[in-house]
Amino acid sequence: MPGSLAIIGAGRVGRALGRRLRELGWKIGAVVTRGEPSARKAVRSIGAGHAHAFMTRQVLAAQVILIATPDRCLIEAGQELARIGAEELHGKIVLHTSGALNSQVLDPVRQCRAAVGSMHPLQSFSGIGIPPLDGRIFAIEGDPAAVRMARQIARSLGAIPAHIEGPKKPLYHAAGALAAGSVLTLMEAATRIMTAAGMKRREAVRALLPLTRQVLDNFERLGSRAAWTGPLSRGDYGVVAAHVTAMKDSPAEFAHAYEAVNRLAALVLGQDSAAMMTELEKVAATKKAKVKASTTGGQA
Repeated sequence: MPGSLAIIGAGRVGRALGRRLRELGWKIGAVVTRGEPSARKAVRSIGAGHAHAFMTRQVLAAQVILIATPDRCLIEAGQELARIGAEELHGKIVLHTSGALNSQVLDPVRQCRAAVGSMHPLQSFSGIGIPPLDGRIFAIEGDPAAVRMARQIARSLGAIPAHIEGPKKPLYHAAGALAAGSVLTLMEAATRIMTAAGMKRREAVRALLPLTRQVLDNFERLGSRAAWTGPLSRGDYGVVAAHVTAMKDSPAEFAHAYEAVNRLAALVLGQDSAAMMTELEKVAATKKAKVKASTTGGQA
């Protein structure tokens, strides 16, 4: 199955996939980035390939062309590839790695009779080391030949290919953003709240991480409602109100996020969502009344 691969946009994702595929026997050809130093760095990381600081016809020597640029650069990359490739793209497989964009973004390449598709690994790439891909989901869609190749690549990496309809990719990607970036945001906010309570940062992280990991383990084993914990899950709205009050000296976004997440929890986890929403509105109304009274008193 291993073939030849060219990589356009060898950042974190491009380097990681290139390295893993090279280890599986793929022949790495052109590695294209926006600068010679970054291209050479990518080649060193991958362990093979030829560095290029601009789009080159040498990418056309590969059977598969992987475009791993940032989303904002995909249209330009596709247009430039079509411009230099023209008839030579006929029969090639061109895959991009965007999670939010589908294969239509590469229509100029498709018009050159290449098979185009998208192959997005649902995995965080830090740029430090190569993350494990075993068991990870690769969201795949596009032309039949491109989909077949993407499935083969995913399986060879130990990943699980999953078909996502092109128009649904932004929804799929939003779910990933909630599960990764938003969770990180909440963890950092919780850490800062804990330090405001008097803990050192390292102590706060040590306190919070096991708690979060346990909840996620329970979510995996028992399901969401059984894993749900905290005052809202118990209907203890007095404690919820106390939490909001305690955040009065923090930036307003902290309390706003806490209230928004509680409303979301009521919707997706509560057995009687409407009743929970009503109680949360009461908490919010009480908070507003206290703020108004405080403001009025201060002006008097």
